[in-house]
Amino acid sequence: MVIGITGSSGAGKSTVCEILESDYNAKIITADKIAKELSKKGTSYLSEIVDKFGIEILLESGELNRKKLANIIYHDSEKRNILNSCTFKYIYKEIEEEIKKSNQKLIAIDAPLLFEAKLEKICDVTIAVVSEDREIQILRIIKRDGIDREHAIARLNAQYSNDIYIKKCDKMIVNNEKIEDMKKQIAKIILEI
Repeated sequence: MVIGITGSSGAGKSTVCEILESDYNAKIITADKIAKELSKKGTSYLSEIVDKFGIEILLESGELNRKKLANIIYHDSEKRNILNSCTFKYIYKEIEEEIKKSNQKLIAIDAPLLFEAKLEKICDVTIAVVSEDREIQILRIIKRDGIDREHAIARLNAQYSNDIYIKKCDKMIVNNEKIEDMKKQIAKIILEI
């Protein structure tokens, strides 16, 4: 069973995945971690990004300057689309490989851009994780990523609204800041699927 977990930044996708891993022995595949691995110095993915965005997105060490690239793409939708078109093909292939290698019965893919990357095609069910409080999301993003409020808001504004995630997904989990409540919602979904 492959579950696609999606939702906007700071909604609680990682928390849902932690619960699936600890309580249901799920294998967790995190699209953002895969993207970081793929963008290491010397990879074909990084070369393609440099071709599209220029050498100025690299640090002196030759590694990707993730903050600089994020600042570009969250303020320019055309550049975000260019990056996504590069990224999705690499991510999709890598996630497919991870699934094939796994012998676990339950696999969860944590992917903010699940639908944009067409990853729903390899999922048996998709779950939208939504937060009831946008301000809490903003604060989570600031703390987690070490960015300022303006950049956190730009990141959220570049993503789907909760309504779209809910409409596109098979199931929904509401993050109301209560772990026990989230666990109950997850248990109900696991029973249903």
